[in-house]
Amino acid sequence: MKEREKRAMGRIRTDLALETIEKFEEDQVEIRGVVIEENYNKEKDIKTTVVKIETENGAKTMGRPQGIYITMEAPNLSVPDEDYHREISKELARHMKKLLPEKGELKALVVGLGNREITPDALGPDVISNLHITRHLIEEYGTLGMGETCAHSVSGLVPGVMAQTGMETMEIIRGVVEETKPDVVIAIDALAARSVKRLNRTIQLTDTGIQPGSGVGNHRNGLTETTLGVKVIGIGVPTVVDAATIVQDAMSHLLDALEEQEKKEFLEEMITPSLHSMFMTPKDVDETIKRLSYTISEGLNLTFAKAEA
Repeated sequence: MKEREKRAMGRIRTDLALETIEKFEEDQVEIRGVVIEENYNKEKDIKTTVVKIETENGAKTMGRPQGIYITMEAPNLSVPDEDYHREISKELARHMKKLLPEKGELKALVVGLGNREITPDALGPDVISNLHITRHLIEEYGTLGMGETCAHSVSGLVPGVMAQTGMETMEIIRGVVEETKPDVVIAIDALAARSVKRLNRTIQLTDTGIQPGSGVGNHRNGLTETTLGVKVIGIGVPTVVDAATIVQDAMSHLLDALEEQEKKEFLEEMITPSLHSMFMTPKDVDETIKRLSYTISEGLNLTFAKAEA
């Protein structure tokens, strides 16, 4: 494949490990060092895929750090159904408890990444608004002041973006981490997807941290255990899709009729560089983000609801 064709094919971005796996499966490429587990709950209509990158070779092939990537696909996640969203919150809490450090009383710092002024990017800040914050109460009155003998300490932070603060997000968070000394940082961010059908219907959890802005090509310093000195869990929902993806999906039936070389040449001509600077989001994204942020915050509230002595 010519270099410029490789660039054209590789520009379509995704933050989802599941979609990277699917691309390799389409190309019939076996990935060594990567284990995939799938489960479908018919009653709740939730499909869960766990991707475990276990070796350096697997990480290099996937282009992602070693670790666990849990993807929850829920077709009705964008629908205003409170009962359904409650089930998603419970599932989120169940998976979160598996990723958290094993400790009786945890000190967790929850970080809402993104720009509150841009709706598709406001997921993280909105989650913090609905989170049950307890650190200040425990610091002031102790766990007994909360009516518990054992309780998790939860603090929240909305660091904004560089255009608002003039500082790297990682610099702000690292300063707070050094001061408050949490056991774990939970970073929540809006992601980019490869598939339109996954927009606002998918939640990804990972124990490898998070790379703010990577899905839209706006690379910032990563939030990882290496950069912050504590375990970092990333939670993300794809809220935007590359415009080039929509063009490619719209032409999928036509492309199926072409030979591989013809397909590459056609895509090179049709998907111009200008398309790769455009990202699309559903028209009802404002209401959807409100629902999703509440669902995720409720999942976290359930996760930290009661500590075990």
